[in-house]
Amino acid sequence: METQQKPSSKLKLIIVMGVSGCGKSSVGSTIAKDLGFQFIEADDHHSAAAKKHMAAGKPLTDAMREPWLQRLMDIISASPQQNTVMAYSGLRRKHRQRFRELGFDTLYVHLYGEQEVILRRMQKRKDHFMPTSLLASQYSALELPDAEPDVVTLDIGIDLQHIVERVHAVIRLIQPLSLNSAMA
Repeated sequence: METQQKPSSKLKLIIVMGVSGCGKSSVGSTIAKDLGFQFIEADDHHSAAAKKHMAAGKPLTDAMREPWLQRLMDIISASPQQNTVMAYSGLRRKHRQRFRELGFDTLYVHLYGEQEVILRRMQKRKDHFMPTSLLASQYSALELPDAEPDVVTLDIGIDLQHIVERVHAVIRLIQPLSLNSAMA
């Protein structure tokens, strides 16, 4: 586990990020439930055309991602009092920066694993629009969050429970005691 700098103690937004198949949804939904935060599955907000494009084995361009990003930012901004955990790829640094510019105290949890490990996970998934053939393009598009002080990177080589425990440990370091009691 690696954190580069301690974010503010008023955490509003936790973004669980990484390539497809890294466990964003599982980790994010568990953290949201534990904390009583709303959970947003970013994939649910892709347009039908974007999902069809990816299902055909074609990666999205930044121009194609733009309406999706805007939709996600609008959802988060619509309820500024609501704490949120979002499972979102966050592959590009400039896209991560846009969420920071919303003005909420944000923690990014980057789930990282070797491509072969992720590929095996993806091969076990059922009924997901993202084909395994796009995994290489995800790694190619991923701009590692080096020198981004609000990012903690966790290796997915451990089980879900231990990943979640590590996320909670980071949150305890940056949260006021009132929220920590909700996690106990």
